[in-house]
Amino acid sequence: MRIGELAGLVGVTTRAVRHYHHVGLLPEPERRANGYREYGLRDAVALARLRRLTELGLGLEEVRDVLADDSGRELHEVLAELDADLARQEEGIRARRARLAVLRRQAEEHGGLPAEGPVSDELAAVFREMARTSATRPGPEPAMAAQEREMLALLESTGDEAGGRMTELLGDLASAPGAMERAYEVYGLLDALAEAAPDDPRVPRAAQALADCIPDSVVAELGGEHWARAADAGREADGGFMAAYYAHFAPAQAEALRRAIELVAERAR
Repeated sequence: MRIGELAGLVGVTTRAVRHYHHVGLLPEPERRANGYREYGLRDAVALARLRRLTELGLGLEEVRDVLADDSGRELHEVLAELDADLARQEEGIRARRARLAVLRRQAEEHGGLPAEGPVSDELAAVFREMARTSATRPGPEPAMAAQEREMLALLESTGDEAGGRMTELLGDLASAPGAMERAYEVYGLLDALAEAAPDDPRVPRAAQALADCIPDSVVAELGGEHWARAADAGREADGGFMAAYYAHFAPAQAEALRRAIELVAERAR
């Protein structure tokens, strides 16, 4: 048989046959005087086995291991590993589909997803409350509000336990009467510092207003140690997350945020 006839018989492409030759999985047959390969039934049997093994999901290196063990023990082991891997993939697919179902429900119930999405149900609810509050206020939404959403989405994505708990607490706060309106007043104060210097006299007022937005219950929930660490990190140029966080804002805004965290840390003592 010629290579095309062999490939057609087994149901693979000639390119696949040549690749198996190239990687050493299918021995090269002898060639005729004219240079063409001459395949026999033994080649067809070997190629058919290659096809069956690859259709099971084995990689070429796993196929090589199987073919090197005539007893069949290696095939049993490889198939067991493959089955376990497929089980892990199935579990991952189920989790992804569950997450997609949540996002689709969010989109259907609320006319789309947040620009910062996909996010959890809890955080999406906070973002919707922010959108409702913004719609009732004159003028464009404060830029600081959009930055806040970006940061909350980032914290949720990191999987940090404190960040996740913060998201839950924010959900409770967002539904409290007047809470979101007060937050937007603070966003406005921070927006006004976009071009200001860190020693601008408006900085302390913005810091105090921001600190006042955080109820004692939230301060106590996260604990004094959490706020103390956050306050210390705010004054350290260690190049870590907090340094990147403050660098995200204008100098006066960053100073107001630092002072607000220090005020909250004092309350937590």
